[in-house]
Amino acid sequence: MQSVLQGIYLKFCEMKCWRLLSKALTLGTLLRVGLTTKSQLPQFCSASSHAEKFWVQQSRNMSILNTIKYLGQEEAQAVDQELFSDYKFSVDQLMEIAGLSCAHAIAKVYPLTESNDNRRVLVICGPGNNGGDGLVCARHLSLFGYEPVVLYPKRPKKPLFEGLTTQCEKMGLEFISEMPESDEIRKYRCVIDAVFGFSFKPGSGVRPPFDKIMSSLSKLKDVPICSIDIPSGWDVEKGDLDGAGIQPECLISLTAPKLCAKLFTGKFHFLGGRFVPKALEEKYQLNLPKYPGTDLILPL
Repeated sequence: MQSVLQGIYLKFCEMKCWRLLSKALTLGTLLRVGLTTKSQLPQFCSASSHAEKFWVQQSRNMSILNTIKYLGQEEAQAVDQELFSDYKFSVDQLMEIAGLSCAHAIAKVYPLTESNDNRRVLVICGPGNNGGDGLVCARHLSLFGYEPVVLYPKRPKKPLFEGLTTQCEKMGLEFISEMPESDEIRKYRCVIDAVFGFSFKPGSGVRPPFDKIMSSLSKLKDVPICSIDIPSGWDVEKGDLDGAGIQPECLISLTAPKLCAKLFTGKFHFLGGRFVPKALEEKYQLNLPKYPGTDLILPL
């Protein structure tokens, strides 16, 4: 794959087709194969105003990718704990912002259009905070005009999660008790993976009923998966250890991307969770990018 991309790149360079290059190769692809450097930007920018705007924006994005900090498991937990203990945020406060951010990202990647008005999305929620993010996301997607169907097989008996479930039920969201068969999943616009977060440890194994759910998701090919914070089942630092895990098309990193996000090869990667105080960002040297305007998400 890398040699093919390099061949395309070199051919366009030989022909001086900077505008075609701009359209043909995304920043993520260029970075992964090591083809883009800041020193190469002027030759592209001199081609046309279109190319100039494109590569200036790509240069900014490249700067973000080069400077933003990717968190390991212990550091991610420490940041969360400090938000709760020192800054007195409540779990439901941050969960609301995180879930709303995810809904915005999903609506951006899979918009409702005249050519594709499939409103059904399958939201799979785990037993922890990642599942709570999924419930909030489902509620907001419903308000955006989508028709979320929620699989929430293991519900914690805690007021926070019971409240989130009640909100979804009162708003008419459909809950199902079992993972749909593959033919049924194909009817959905996308699958939202809100099963496990960064506290998950692959070595501990996956217990029922999530073992079968994870197996189904890892085999899913026809419907895109969008993972919240990390792809479920991945090691938060080392990624998909056995190579048989979920391979999402979209990843929404919350607060700051985790180390495993460096191994993400899907099409869309967003940063969400616009709630980190500046002092906390500086303490952990997160180097978070500036969100545009009032946006809750930022493409990485």
